Amino acid sequence: MIILDGKKISNDIKDEIAEEVKKIKAKGEKVPHLAAIIVGNDGASLTYVGSKVRACERVGFESTLVQLSNTISEVELLDTIEELNSDDNIDGFIVQLPLPDQIDEQKVLLAVNPDKDVDGFHPMNFGRMALDMSTFIPATPFGILELFDRYGVETSGKHTVVIGRSHIVGRPMSILMGRKGFPGNSTVTLTHSRTKNIEDITRQADIIITALGIPEFLKADMVKEGVTVVDVGITRVPDVSKKRGYKITGDVDFESVSKKASYITPVPGGVGPMTIAMLLKNTLLARERHSNKS
Repeated sequence: MIILDGKKISNDIKDEIAEEVKKIKAKGEKVPHLAAIIVGNDGASLTYVGSKVRACERVGFESTLVQLSNTISEVELLDTIEELNSDDNIDGFIVQLPLPDQIDEQKVLLAVNPDKDVDGFHPMNFGRMALDMSTFIPATPFGILELFDRYGVETSGKHTVVIGRSHIVGRPMSILMGRKGFPGNSTVTLTHSRTKNIEDITRQADIIITALGIPEFLKADMVKEGVTVVDVGITRVPDVSKKRGYKITGDVDFESVSKKASYITPVPGGVGPMTIAMLLKNTLLARERHSNKS
């Protein structure tokens, strides 16, 4: 069994990006600039955005954090997005989700300039991805592809089962794993909360990518020997024995499933760190596109 170590690979990618930034600076050119909008004081969101800002510092990017009140109106948020759209100094930006109830998430995602949409959530970028065109791939699926690539996980001709159909992970992952090329060329089954007898499907899978958000949902009796398992789930489960009062748990019963797996991601330290690394990679790509246009 081989651990797909997202922490290590993400650090490798950050080192590679830092080298690119050094070359950009040596030429006297503009360094990549990533901005993030966060609405409200959600603890998990603040932690996540904070780690993105620190990652920018590490690789030499410029970063801007726009922190807004959770009572902000939709119009005010859309005005802020338009300011970032028209700011030539900013190469890419993200709007941290979830948003407060008074704001239409879809309207916000549509307002982001697709050329600066380094999260890859805009319908134009999602459509380009589905058509195998050059685009920003959503950071979490992009990170999973990179893990498969760097560990040489064979995907061609394999049966991939994706659990979960969110627009952020499940749906894009099902498209990407079925595309021509590597990683890809697999036969994909997309399953979700309404799928009947899901264990009959997962037992046939060569590769399982789960993004369900149900702690330890995938058990050893649901997988076959030699399976590759990617666990995108991350849930805080109360645990009084821990200093913080909780433990971080994925969708996979790691203890039992790892005994049957050929490759498996841990939680934490698997897909999570890769998401931030690929966001940086998308920002570097955005900066290259903008410099080519100018």
